Amino acid sequence: MTSTQQDLRKTAGVDISLDIEGMTCASCANRIQKKLNKVDGVVATVNYATEKAAVQAPRGMSAEALIAVVEQAGYGARRTAPETPRADRADVLKPRMLLAFALAVPVVAVSMAPALQFPGWQWAALVLTAVIVFWCGRSFHAATWANLRHGTTTMDTLVTMGTVAAFGWSVVALFFGHAGMIGMRHEFTFALGRSDPMGNVYFEAAAAIIAFLLLGRWIEARSKKEAGAAVRALMEVGAKEAVVLRDGVEVRIPAGELSLNDNIVVRPGEKVAADGEVVEGTSAVDASIITGESLPVEVSPGSTLVGGSVNATGRLVVRATAVGSATQVAQIARLVEEAQTGKANAQRLADRVTTFFVPAVIGIAAVTFLLHWAFGSGLTFALTAGIAVLIIACPCALGLATPSALLVGTGRGAQLGIIIRGPQALEKARSITTIVLDKTGTLTTGSMSVLSVEPAMGVDERELLAVAAAVEAGSEHPIAQAVVTQAGESGYGADATAAGFVAVPGKGVTADVVLHGRASTEVAVGSRVLLDDMGVPVDATAGVESDVIGSEVYVARSGQFLGRIVVGDQLKPSALHAVVRLRELGLEPVLLTGDNLAAAQRVAAEVGIEQVRAGVLPQGKADAIEELRSGGHRVAMVGDGVNDAAALASADLGIAMGAGTDAAIAASDITLMRDDLLSVVDAVRLSRATDSTIKSNLAWAFGYNVLAIPIAALGMLTPMIAGAAMAFSSVFVMLNSLRLKGFREEKRQ
Repeated sequence: MTSTQQDLRKTAGVDISLDIEGMTCASCANRIQKKLNKVDGVVATVNYATEKAAVQAPRGMSAEALIAVVEQAGYGARRTAPETPRADRADVLKPRMLLAFALAVPVVAVSMAPALQFPGWQWAALVLTAVIVFWCGRSFHAATWANLRHGTTTMDTLVTMGTVAAFGWSVVALFFGHAGMIGMRHEFTFALGRSDPMGNVYFEAAAAIIAFLLLGRWIEARSKKEAGAAVRALMEVGAKEAVVLRDGVEVRIPAGELSLNDNIVVRPGEKVAADGEVVEGTSAVDASIITGESLPVEVSPGSTLVGGSVNATGRLVVRATAVGSATQVAQIARLVEEAQTGKANAQRLADRVTTFFVPAVIGIAAVTFLLHWAFGSGLTFALTAGIAVLIIACPCALGLATPSALLVGTGRGAQLGIIIRGPQALEKARSITTIVLDKTGTLTTGSMSVLSVEPAMGVDERELLAVAAAVEAGSEHPIAQAVVTQAGESGYGADATAAGFVAVPGKGVTADVVLHGRASTEVAVGSRVLLDDMGVPVDATAGVESDVIGSEVYVARSGQFLGRIVVGDQLKPSALHAVVRLRELGLEPVLLTGDNLAAAQRVAAEVGIEQVRAGVLPQGKADAIEELRSGGHRVAMVGDGVNDAAALASADLGIAMGAGTDAAIAASDITLMRDDLLSVVDAVRLSRATDSTIKSNLAWAFGYNVLAIPIAALGMLTPMIAGAAMAFSSVFVMLNSLRLKGFREEKRQ
């Protein structure tokens, strides 16, 4: 979008969203976008992936006026209505594709194998091919007609011309030539030479072209189906209902009805329904799904909360400071949408070449006809040669090149737990130079565990864990649960019992503990501030220095310091090996996290990452990605949380860990179903291999045209050679794609 357009967006009056119908390739989206932007005061972006147009229009302009512009361009449109589900194009194409293959297989078999050519086979082929071309392939012809009305051509034009020409000439040969005679056979010969134009049919060419291209369109439609899932998943993060205080009474209302300054009651285990400020209560709040902070945050009156955070322990009353579209989650959703709109500008190779390929083929066919006629070959032969050029110019291999590699590559990926979302993801994976890694849930496990038990001088580790676990046993806080779990796994869980709990809000808890049946003593477990308030000297005690960084739980008994327990997030076993392999693939790793700098640097040092960006909020993550991209880097982002969704969508390649959130998975190009960082390495390698296969398939498909079109133009292309060449081309592409089944994953240590 130009700077002028961006200025217009700021001053435009209304936002209008349109559902677009009838687009078959990225060039269709570009054509509609240009038409809309020619209207005075209109700034439009058409997203081919989501089949939507986002329009900024002057005040007073109606959606109907914009719809009329789209219709004038030859496409359909309607105002977006969230409550009205759209027809799934993949579901529409699937029965047509299956029927096309069911009918095309016998047509191709009987046309190419003389032994199968029963009496009247050509008439049976006529009936089956008519269904394939005019019912299964009707979407190609509709698009061709719409394009012709506006003086443009696409690959649909070539598909229509080739298949209709093949079918039409075959019908002429059946009814007006001798190809319709019972007992006619296509002899199995590869000799080049001029054949009798009225004694051959081309039904197998038309049938195979439609079947294979429908397969390609169906695979493309399935990948497009996921494009809008990211924003929907982000919206699922928020609470559906909220309990608000009205005149001192708790009232449950839909979250969408919240207003600014409403006081929201949030009980343990519930989500915060809006961004807000705590006005009553203390608790530990898990905001990792939004901020990426691995440890729960202690909140009290005056603390700010982000909508979607989960209240872990105490009851809170939160004053809403941002609701609806103003919340951080909604802002992240907009970032994802904008990033996906940008991605839609990438065009597939076949679409890019149509600007010169289609007119060139039509020109060659016309010149072929005129030259043969001018040099006395006769009208019938000249027409046959011209039609042969159109037929051979639309090979099955071109329709099979991308979907066959995608089917095999993505199928192999699925076996390895790698879900690849279409050819665009593969193209991006080939060119990335930098890989940005989230910390929590990506490099680390994302769950709390005891990293270090550090008793003071003269204190036994068993004693320290036992009394701490006894006090923490009554708490639901994740840090407390980690301490209790560690004591139980170490066999110390039954050594001590506690009673008389007293909570110190935001600092910790005290209780009377009985250890091994001895007399009860007061034990304090909590933050360093708690012990300072109690006058317990920590700094003067030997044996507590450690380079382990995490959440520190300090323990004191009867005014004496017992030691500390460090709880935090652990590195995944495969993290170090994965980072080494990513470097070997030519990628520079960067650690990007919402966690604190000390924790981020510790993790980075352990896995050998030099670049670290910590304390970054969700919007900042997307900005950091854009900064790297503006510096000339091709960036892949690996993450697993809602806080990563915008960054995943902004990156050239988004890779989501499958153990993460739906929002992150939906915003990504590649999803890893295994919670294993080596799967990132496998994903990059498989994506590159699949993309290379697609490129070699397309090179063959177009090379086939370069060689075959001159032969057809000379009038030396017999139906058997045309069919065999087409079959060989398709077999070559399929065999080349099947090599991907041999892809091997990284060895796990």
